Amino acid sequence: MKKNIYLLYAIALLQGMVFYGPIATLYRQARGVSVFEITLIEGISLALVLVLEVPWGVVADRIGYRKTMCFCSGLYFVSKLVFWQAKGFAGFLLERILLSVVLAGYSGVDTSILYLSCQGQESQRVFGIYHSLSMVGLLLAAGVFSLIAQENDSLAALLTVLSYGIAAVLSLGLTEVKETGERPVQREPFRATLRDTLRNRPLLWFLLAMALLSETHQMVTVFLSQLQYERCGLDHGAMGVLYMAAAVLGLLGVCSVYITNRLGQGSSLVLFGSLAALSCVTLALTSNAVPSILGILTLRLSHTLLQPLQSELQNRQTQTENRATALSIHSMVLSSLAIGIELLFGVLADRSLPVSLLFGGVLCVLSLPCLFLWQRRWKGN
Repeated sequence: MKKNIYLLYAIALLQGMVFYGPIATLYRQARGVSVFEITLIEGISLALVLVLEVPWGVVADRIGYRKTMCFCSGLYFVSKLVFWQAKGFAGFLLERILLSVVLAGYSGVDTSILYLSCQGQESQRVFGIYHSLSMVGLLLAAGVFSLIAQENDSLAALLTVLSYGIAAVLSLGLTEVKETGERPVQREPFRATLRDTLRNRPLLWFLLAMALLSETHQMVTVFLSQLQYERCGLDHGAMGVLYMAAAVLGLLGVCSVYITNRLGQGSSLVLFGSLAALSCVTLALTSNAVPSILGILTLRLSHTLLQPLQSELQNRQTQTENRATALSIHSMVLSSLAIGIELLFGVLADRSLPVSLLFGGVLCVLSLPCLFLWQRRWKGN
């Protein structure tokens, strides 16, 4: 089963190599898509992921995780081909529709393959390496873009196509990990899996805490951080350097298991949540560059360390044989919460950046009692 782990490592690295990443918005604008149209396409994409998430999980449990990964990796490659040749709203919308199908299909399947391939041993360390390799790919692609493709955005898109094509070929080497036995497996109806998930109070507390922490990280580090840097008087060159620094911190996910082994899972979750809360409150209260930089990088680090532990605990709390279906339901719950959180962030950010950052701190603080309730009830069960 180690072959699966190494193949998924390679796939994560290759699919992290988005060579046009530094100019993704400019690339689209040069081909006739406005910023509003870009955001509209993103909204349609998120809605499609929500709709397709659970059906894809059911399909993956029926046809197997290997076939699902192979199909989605191939479709991922096709989406990059479409992106390379796209012009105008329709072309980029088609690319995003294909990507939505891929993301919904991948959801829960890649981590299920890793978890089952580990056979219950060192899965958190494996998740940490898996997430970190995506960031390695991103850094490598950014370096190549700066050296080779900086003046040729079409070449950057073509290199991305080649990278994803190799990843699609590698997926064919995966081995099926879903147990079937000699007789057909008795599958639980989808409704039963959904019912069991929604009745699992400890799991729902856990998912709520993860949604609060993950969406705060996403909104602050991806969107609000640039506004905070402008508030501190930093120029675009400094922002580029800080973007690379945040990407480097994304490589430290492998350290998550060592912290968890020393502190325990519950204490580690509280530590990561507390660091995130402290970072957001610091950002809200300052307009100085140094504490702002430290706050944003600390928030990035806390999320990097949280991701592998989150994947480990979600898989451990999934007891049904229909693992992909259950994990897709988890993802659907997280995405549903994310929509509301993002809308609130957007409304507050339009009125006041410090207030929106303080709101992020409040969300992170609220995650702590959720984690306490999860830990107490899960251990009790």
